[in-house]
Amino acid sequence: MNSLAASSNEIVSFEDEKLILVDEQDNEIGNLSKDKCHDGRGQLHRAFSLFIFSPDGRVLLQQRSAQKRLWPMYWSNACCSHPRRGEDMPDAVNRRLHQELGLSGEMEFLYKFIYQAQYDEAGAEHELCWVYLGRCDGDVVVNANEIADWRLVSVETLNRELAAEPAKFTPWMKLEWGRIQNEFPGALNKFASATKS
Repeated sequence: MNSLAASSNEIVSFEDEKLILVDEQDNEIGNLSKDKCHDGRGQLHRAFSLFIFSPDGRVLLQQRSAQKRLWPMYWSNACCSHPRRGEDMPDAVNRRLHQELGLSGEMEFLYKFIYQAQYDEAGAEHELCWVYLGRCDGDVVVNANEIADWRLVSVETLNRELAAEPAKFTPWMKLEWGRIQNEFPGALNKFASATKS
């Protein structure tokens, strides 16, 4: 990865795209448009969240676009999105990683969890989220419609920033990162260690 990467302006998110509604056991129970899934307190839907590491073990962070309805300009983990109706999770993860960052790589599934986070009276996230770790080696090609900025930071730097200014980060990212450190230290160490050349 290098910091002088290109950018893209492809439109990849649509308010009317059909997301997958689920129950608390992650059984599919229907479909609903993305905008309706995020109205009010939100409808529980399937999502994913990716933590990407560079070959030297740094974590890729993205700053969400100012155009985002929920948490615009907040810092978050590398990529978060939803599988669409009829799309399985590995395909969705690979699609979105390429669409947002121009990257590809093997993702390791860690766990699923449910959270609800209220942004304002009109909108919220209410997701059953699959959390993955992975490593990517290649130039980042940022989709400017999705991402305002990005950077690579060490685990130690990220932990210092989260402790000092937690309000700058998305709620799901803070929940996920805390659990990764507490419950999956082996997986974290695997990806946060520099690869041998």
